[in-house]
Amino acid sequence: MSPSVETKDPTYARVAVVIVHWNQPDRFSKTRDAFEAQTLPVDLLVVDNGSTAESRAALGEGVDLIELGENHGFGPTANVGLRRLLAAGDHEFLVVAPHDALPAPDCIERMVREFRARPSAGLACADVGDEVTPFFNPYLGGIGVPARVSEGWEPADYPHGTLFMARRDCLEQIGLFDERFFAYGEEVEIGVRARRARWEVGLVRAARVVNPTMRIGSEAVDYLMQRNTLLIVREVSGPTHALTRLAIALVGLVRGLIEPPPFLFAPRARLRGFADYLRGHYGPPPAEYYEKLDSKGEPLFDRERPNDPRRVLGRS
Repeated sequence: MSPSVETKDPTYARVAVVIVHWNQPDRFSKTRDAFEAQTLPVDLLVVDNGSTAESRAALGEGVDLIELGENHGFGPTANVGLRRLLAAGDHEFLVVAPHDALPAPDCIERMVREFRARPSAGLACADVGDEVTPFFNPYLGGIGVPARVSEGWEPADYPHGTLFMARRDCLEQIGLFDERFFAYGEEVEIGVRARRARWEVGLVRAARVVNPTMRIGSEAVDYLMQRNTLLIVREVSGPTHALTRLAIALVGLVRGLIEPPPFLFAPRARLRGFADYLRGHYGPPPAEYYEKLDSKGEPLFDRERPNDPRRVLGRS
C-alpha cells in the first residue's frame, strides 16, 4: 500500500518515537528530520542521557525533551520515555531509536501496516539491510541467522535496537526493558518475554533504517556483552546452560590470549564481566571502564582508522 489519503490522516495510526540521545546533537538533527519526513505522522519524545549543557542546547527549539542528568544506559533511558507515553495513553504504537537512526520515509508506515495485518504482533524491528534475522541460541544468546524473506514480516526471536516498534497492549502486558542490562541484551530479553506471553515478534523486511555511526570496541563494551550474555542465557535457558556458556566464554578468553582475534577483545574486562555475573552485579559498567560512551554504551569509531582491529559492529 502506497501513501494515500488514509495514511495521511493523523488518526490512521498514533505513533510515538522515543529517541535516546547522548551528546550527539548533529546526528540527532538528522534523525529528527528523518522521522519528521515519515509518510505516516509520528510524535517525537527525546530522552537525554546526561549530555552536556551545550549538547542539550544544540538540540534546537520545540523539542519535547526529558533530561535525566546522567547516563542511565540505553534500556533504562528508553523506559523513561515509554512510561510517559504509556501513561498518556495517546498512541497505539511506540518506537524506540538511538540518536543516529535514519529510517527511510516509508519505514514507519510499512511497520504499522504489518502490525495491523497481525493483531497478535507485539514487537518488531526495521530492516538494517544486513539480511540477518535476530535469533536466540540457548547457549550463545542473541545471534543472527540468514534472512528467509525479502519483504514484509519475518518472524524473529527478538527485535534489534536500531529501530524497535511495540504495540501498546504488548508493553502494558509484559512490561518494559529489564534495566539490569544497562546496554546490550535488553532487546533479546524483552523479545523472549513477549513470545512467552504469546505475542508475535518479527522483523519487517524493506522497512529500511540505517545507522551510519561506526564504532570501536572498548573495555566497557566487552564487559557488558560478556556479563549480559550470561545473564540472558541463564534467564531464558536456565543455570545449566549458563554454566556451559561460561565455559565456552572462558575457552574463548584463553584462545584470545594466545592469538588475539581481529575484533573486540578486552581480557581484563571479560574476566570482570564473568565475576560480576557470578556476584549478581548488574547495571552500569565499572567506573574504570567508563569511556566516552554513547547511549548504547559504545564509543564512536575513529573513521581515520577504518581497519582498527578493535572495531565491532554496532547494535544494528
